[in-house]
Amino acid sequence: MADLFSSAVEERLARRAPLAARLRPRTLDEVVGQAALLGPGRPLRALIEGDRLSSVVLYGPPGTGKTTIARLVAGATDKAFEPLSAVNAGVKEVREVAARAKSRLGEHGQGTILFLDEVHRFSKTQQDALLPHVEDGLLVLIGATTENPFFSLTGPLLSRSTLFRLEPLDAAALDELVARALEDPRGLGDDHLKLDDDARTHLVTRADGDARHVLTSLDVAAALAVEDGRHDITLADTEAAMALRALRYGDDEHYDVLSAFIKSIRGSDPDAGLYWLAHMLEAGEDARLVARRLVILASEDVGLADPQGLLVADAAARAVEYVGLPEARLSLAQAVLYLARAPKSNSVLTALEAATHDIRDGVPARVPVHLRDASYPGAAHLGHGDGYQYPHADPTGWVEQAYRPPEAEDHRYYRASGHGADVERPPGDDDPGQGQEP
Repeated sequence: MADLFSSAVEERLARRAPLAARLRPRTLDEVVGQAALLGPGRPLRALIEGDRLSSVVLYGPPGTGKTTIARLVAGATDKAFEPLSAVNAGVKEVREVAARAKSRLGEHGQGTILFLDEVHRFSKTQQDALLPHVEDGLLVLIGATTENPFFSLTGPLLSRSTLFRLEPLDAAALDELVARALEDPRGLGDDHLKLDDDARTHLVTRADGDARHVLTSLDVAAALAVEDGRHDITLADTEAAMALRALRYGDDEHYDVLSAFIKSIRGSDPDAGLYWLAHMLEAGEDARLVARRLVILASEDVGLADPQGLLVADAAARAVEYVGLPEARLSLAQAVLYLARAPKSNSVLTALEAATHDIRDGVPARVPVHLRDASYPGAAHLGHGDGYQYPHADPTGWVEQAYRPPEAEDHRYYRASGHGADVERPPGDDDPGQGQEP
C-alpha cells in the first residue's frame, strides 16, 4: 500500500465520505442500471412508488444497487425502516426489532420494514427466528445478498419473499456513472478533473459491473492526480487504484466456474479450460477438488476415445497430494490441456447408465449356471460350472458363450462412439485402435 498511496493521498480521502456514498441516488430516476426492475412501469419501481412492497430478497453481485434500493424504499414508505446487518446482528437484535414493530403497530398503526443486509450470513436457526415475524406480516423483510439465495436461504423464508435479481452494470451504465461523478458537485465536479480516454476505458472494463468499485477506484485515482498537482487522471492512476481488486468467488461463482471449466474441456477448448483453471486457482479454490473433477471428466467425457486420459488425470491428482501448490498448478494445467485436446466419447457413461437402468428396472440378475462358482466342495453336485468354456483353451482366445441372464442377453449397453480409440471391434480382435486428435 505504501508505494501506491502516500500518506497525503490517504489523508485527502479520509477527509470526506467515499465517492460512492456521496453519489448515492436520491430518487429512482437517479439510479444507473437495473432498468428491467426500476424503469418506468417496471415491477419493483411500481411496488416502491405505491408503497406496496411485501417481503423481498434483492440478489446480485456487489455494487449493483441493493443497498441503494433499500434506502430509496426507506424514503418512499410510510412504514418505519429498521436497518440491520447480518454480519453483526443475531436473534437478539431481530427480537428487539420485532418488539418495537409490535409496539409501533399497536400504538400508531404503523408497519415496519426490516432491511437485513448480507442476509445469507444468517444461520438456519437465525432465519427460523425471523420467519414467524415475516409470516404474520409484522415485519416486511428486505433482504440483500450477494450469494445465491437458493443455496443460502431456507425454503420457508424464500417462499415468503419475492426474489429480484440485480445484474452487473454494463459498460454504458458504468460510463454514465463515471461521467456523473466527474461533473456532479457532490462528487468530483468541484475539482475540475479530466479523465483520459484510456483511463476511462480501463475503469469501465475492469470494474466487473460493480458501480461501487468503479467509483471507489475513480476516487483514489483522482486523489493520486491531485496530489501530484495534475488535473488529468491518467491510465497509470487508474491502474494503481484498481491494482488491489480481489476476485469475487462466493458459492454461486464456485459452482458456475466449475461448470464452465468442465464444459470448456468437454467442448475441446484448451484455452478456455486454462482460463477457468487459472480463475479458480487465483480465487483460492481447493486444488484437490479441481483434480477430482478432472479424474471424473477423464472417464465421463474422454473415456475409451483416449484411455490414457484417465492416467493423466490421476497423475495430476497424485501430484496435487504429493507436491502441493503452487508447483502442482503445472500438473493440473497439463491434465487440462491433454483432456481438452483428446478425442471425446461418453460411451462409458451411457453404457453404465443403460446397464444400471436394467438392474433398477427389475431385469433378473440370476447368474447362469455355467458361470457360477465351481471352486468349493459340493458345487459340482449343484451343477455349477457345467458347460463353461474356457476362452484361453481356444487358439483365438475367444469363444461364443452367454455371459448374462437370458432376460438381458439381447440388451446392448456399450456402443462405441467412433471417436479416437473408441471404435467397434469384433470379438477376438487384438487391435486396440489408434487415438486421434478431435
